[in-house]
Amino acid sequence: METYSPFSASMGQALWVIMIVAGPPLIIMLVVGLIISMIQAATSINEQTVSFVPKLLAFILFLALYGATVGDLLIDYTRDLLMHIPDDIR
Repeated sequence: METYSPFSASMGQALWVIMIVAGPPLIIMLVVGLIISMIQAATSINEQTVSFVPKLLAFILFLALYGATVGDLLIDYTRDLLMHIPDDIR
């Protein structure tokens, strides 16, 4: 018989927040890297910085557009986690 554990609920919520926060920038950088790799393969340019700089710029653009939303999500999760500590201890 399984019992309800507040810790498992918190961990499930933590995994969900991690997916929401880390997923979009990773997908964006994956797509940018794939496009740059195809361009490099077509033009035979094999320099490392050619693929690094566009991914870095895409990540900075993502942070500029959605950084506040991601920050709010992390703050809300942390606030919720800290508010439920007394309930989790019982």
